[in-house]
Amino acid sequence: MTQSIVVQVGQCGNQVGCRFWDLVLREHAHVNQMGVYDEALSSFFRNVDQRRGADSTGSRITALKARAVLVDMEEGVLAEILQGPLRSLFSSTQLISDVSGSGNNWAVGHHTYGLVYREQIVDQVRKAAEHCDCLQCFFLIHSMGGGTGSGLGTFVLKLLEDEFPEVCRIVTSVYPTAEDDVITSPYNSVLAMKELTEHADCVLPVDNQSLVDIVGKIQHMSNTGKLGCAIKKDCTIISGQGGVVKVEKPFDAMNNIVANLLLNITSSARFEGSLNMDLNEIAMNLVPFPRLHYLVSSLTPLYTLADVNIPPRRLRPTLPFVPWNQEGWKTSLCSVPPVCHTHSLLALANNTCVKSTFFELRECFVKLYRRKAHLHHYLAVDGMELAEFNEALSSISALIEEYTHLESPLMPNAPRLTIAT
Repeated sequence: MTQSIVVQVGQCGNQVGCRFWDLVLREHAHVNQMGVYDEALSSFFRNVDQRRGADSTGSRITALKARAVLVDMEEGVLAEILQGPLRSLFSSTQLISDVSGSGNNWAVGHHTYGLVYREQIVDQVRKAAEHCDCLQCFFLIHSMGGGTGSGLGTFVLKLLEDEFPEVCRIVTSVYPTAEDDVITSPYNSVLAMKELTEHADCVLPVDNQSLVDIVGKIQHMSNTGKLGCAIKKDCTIISGQGGVVKVEKPFDAMNNIVANLLLNITSSARFEGSLNMDLNEIAMNLVPFPRLHYLVSSLTPLYTLADVNIPPRRLRPTLPFVPWNQEGWKTSLCSVPPVCHTHSLLALANNTCVKSTFFELRECFVKLYRRKAHLHHYLAVDGMELAEFNEALSSISALIEEYTHLESPLMPNAPRLTIAT
């Protein structure tokens, strides 16, 4: 059995991460009612007490520790974790924090805090890796609009590549809306995009506005009874209640959607199935060009169905594929559905539709950059240079151009890559 390590950076990254740990514990408790430390649990947890129980199948679960490193330059969220119901999952050394935050400034997170906390972060990641028998994947969770998630998050991504170049790096990035209340979020997002393009194996972009719309729509349907008995009133996917954490907090419903995305991606790595898939196969099958590794995710159901059993429909015949990659398809079947569900379907697609998101982000960046607005906050940070803004703008422009080229009608007749012999 392989293991994975979750690295949570910034307020959003840690809040989403905590929802993931809450849901994954609930799922394992539902499946593993004997309380035995088995291979499924070992994929994301280690048992720090290896005393054998009466059961011959394995060690009794006495003290689980998450295979995780939690980083935030503000103390609030991490302090809540240490005082909350998930506190036993983490040792205090797994949590790395400061007091002042990054001030919504990518440069502070990337250059200032990256330099200060580099060795401490590397040390904790190495310790987590040493507890793995077969480390397969790093999951990095962060947001793009603030300073710590974007700046320090992408700094950590580069560290993971430097220290563990052979280990797959899958990044879940929460993108801000165009009306984000952080005025510098276009700067932070585009600067972070350059790092994601260069150092990640796969990126799962999550649009914050889409999360808001999904939660609002399903809550409206649930409250009005529009779909009759199809939706249960207490939707475990949308609601933040249930599991270890009993009280719902702001953004929990949105964070639960992202956490369920991670839950579904990792289910095949945690449980047996008729057609399992290694996590590193995602990049192998879905990323034909190294820079174009932004995968669009679709998940169903997003709410708990009441007495409705609809098996997932096979999507392959309905999807258009580019002529030069008709077999770009991978299926994985896991025998364990999420708690309270009879089935669940996750689709990941490498689609040129992400270009529109990047285009809008670039436009917001250019509006600020054309007037050199707020640049002095960034250039006052040691190690930050104006050239980084130009490089980031060039990087996202090149990315957009690559996607545009691929969706061009002339693309099927374009010259193929030649392999040197």
